[in-house]
Amino acid sequence: MSKRKRFNPLEEKDLQSMVDPTTQALEALESGQGLEAVQRIERLRPSQMMPDRFQPRRLLPGAVRQRFFAGQIDCYQAAGEWLALAARDPAWRERVDELLAMGASFADHGQIKPITGRWVAGREGEFVFEIETGERRFWAACLWAVKEGLKEEPWLRVEVVDRPSRERQVLENRHAQSPSAVSQACEIAALILASMGVEPDPKVGDEFDYFRQVARMRVPRGTWPRLEPIMQLSTRRMQQLLALLNLPSPLLELADRHRVPERVLREVLALPPARWERALQRAIRQGMTAEQVEQARKAGAGRKGDDALRQPERVAFQGLRRFVRAVLNAPPEMQEEILAGVADQIMVEGLDEGLLDVMEALVRRLQARRRRL
Repeated sequence: MSKRKRFNPLEEKDLQSMVDPTTQALEALESGQGLEAVQRIERLRPSQMMPDRFQPRRLLPGAVRQRFFAGQIDCYQAAGEWLALAARDPAWRERVDELLAMGASFADHGQIKPITGRWVAGREGEFVFEIETGERRFWAACLWAVKEGLKEEPWLRVEVVDRPSRERQVLENRHAQSPSAVSQACEIAALILASMGVEPDPKVGDEFDYFRQVARMRVPRGTWPRLEPIMQLSTRRMQQLLALLNLPSPLLELADRHRVPERVLREVLALPPARWERALQRAIRQGMTAEQVEQARKAGAGRKGDDALRQPERVAFQGLRRFVRAVLNAPPEMQEEILAGVADQIMVEGLDEGLLDVMEALVRRLQARRRRL
């Protein structure tokens, strides 16, 4: 019995005898059969593929990421810049080493699990394979090819799916590697937005802005219980994680790169916004725990001349914080009842007219600050 040869995605050999899968897909599209006619594509080169820009788990460094998705550099140039950055930054080095180990395993043992995705229109009217799951495998092949100086592009095994799914994407992410706190926040937001039919706008310059939309929306009834088994988190924990998206995008990327724990980030958010960056940098540099950040926060609030809240602001903020947490931490089905009870009490005490003006002023200021994020 002849032994079947293991598929090696990094193997450099003449593959001209194979049907070019890009040609196969284009022929199906041009014939009017639609994308559904292409059930499976055996092999593709990375240059024929494109990661999902709004994938909740970010892999590429910020500056490299922007140029890559803008079409200014290709996947191999991005991989080369990533390798150079990893040589200087230990946080990136750890991530790149993991992917290079995966690329080496492809060379030694073959690609076990295919990449999934679909064909979409590219910038120049061509069709590219947009990755749904398997972006780590994509970058592993690119990084390994650049590091080893391969003369020919590697081949990767892929499968076409008719309907890409955020749930499948999130489950794949969580199975592949434990996500950072920032990645979890983006995953939760992505699942909620997908359940509401809110698709990403390609014109959005900052992908974090897509995930931040959740804060301005009312989550439909029944959404949180449905997400709990997917995320393996309680509703309260998911709501706490979503609050991390209040950090500016550069700080979110920094926290994601260093995998800063959620509790540490919550303590950073408890500080005035002017102190967020300094506190986060210090927490990363010193490897601080949430308790240590909390102690530093409380010590800083007691010093004169710092940027801690003044007494009237502190009293107002603490009261509002208790109110917000009381509402958000309650089960979704009870939140309307709580708000109704609070509104009744405000009317009884005659605070409605003054409160409406104050809340409108607060909303305007919050919106102005969100626009600056």
